[in-house]
Amino acid sequence: MGIVELRSDTFTKPNAEMREAMARADVGDDVYGEDPTVNHLEELAAWHTGKEEAVFTPSGTMSNLIAILSWTRPGDEIMVGSESHIFWNEVGGASALGGVLMRTIPNENSGRINTDDISLAIRGSNIHQPPTRLLCLENTHNRCSGAVLTPLDTQRIADLMGSKDIPIHLDGARIFNAAVALKLPTQSLTQRVDSVSFCLSKGLGAPVGSLLCGTSDFIRRARKWRKMLGGGMRQAGVLAAAGVVALNTMIERLADDHVNAHALASGLAKVPGIHVDPSTICTNIVIFKWTAGDVSIFLEKLASHGVMAGSPGGQFVRMVTHADVGMDDVEATISAAASVANALTNKP
Repeated sequence: MGIVELRSDTFTKPNAEMREAMARADVGDDVYGEDPTVNHLEELAAWHTGKEEAVFTPSGTMSNLIAILSWTRPGDEIMVGSESHIFWNEVGGASALGGVLMRTIPNENSGRINTDDISLAIRGSNIHQPPTRLLCLENTHNRCSGAVLTPLDTQRIADLMGSKDIPIHLDGARIFNAAVALKLPTQSLTQRVDSVSFCLSKGLGAPVGSLLCGTSDFIRRARKWRKMLGGGMRQAGVLAAAGVVALNTMIERLADDHVNAHALASGLAKVPGIHVDPSTICTNIVIFKWTAGDVSIFLEKLASHGVMAGSPGGQFVRMVTHADVGMDDVEATISAAASVANALTNKP
């Protein structure tokens, strides 16, 4: 029985072109800035995001942490979405390693953050309170079913933060999914933020890596933090080569993942015990509510049918489409979910 892997798009495997590029990569010592393949990847990343420079890191979690450390000092406060990846899934690194407090702002179901809520949360000059130094946004939004922020969404927030002289960092792990979904250049989604990170190892299919992008001065600080955190790699061109292939060949095909995710949600919506609105699915993440019992049992039974899915918590199930999931896999998943649901809901 084949396995349909839907737990995350991080399960993608590098394709033949990536493996060939990795084998033939021209390398040097990246800590010295002398790996030509890494340098080329960083130039590509800066171009895609419209920023002056970029730095290659091992992971999106490290990129986000480096950004926070580069913008803040111990004792500062940053604002993050209540459902943000930085808050939920990055082990509290900003607080543990940066001495930074995280203040949560409510995320709407659409992933958006209301500007009024942001304005109310900004600390003033009260001697008893930590200063607000940074706002972190997320696009697409992981825990909000891959929801996208439009340029107008970001502009409204950027106008407010600019008036307060507070920078914005964008966790753009799946920013290319947002750009493809909106049919817009990536730069239009990043031009109003001060720094942005994105991942190579999710929908783009590379085996490892993230890019952090910003001004030259910001990236200079970021490189120092990368070194301190142990993220300075040597002949990293072997890894960067796959990233170059990803940025050159894998972006447009993300649209296929979005089509598959919508088809998946549409099929699952007909399954008893599953509650999902397909109209809310615009990228590659499907989150639905299992209303007919223990979600862990549902996931266990689904796995016995060859479908691997996960849960972000509570009664919710998350499935993520990617390059290694085709329409046949989508149909198999819908069929398996229906079989499991029928068996569980018909139990006495």
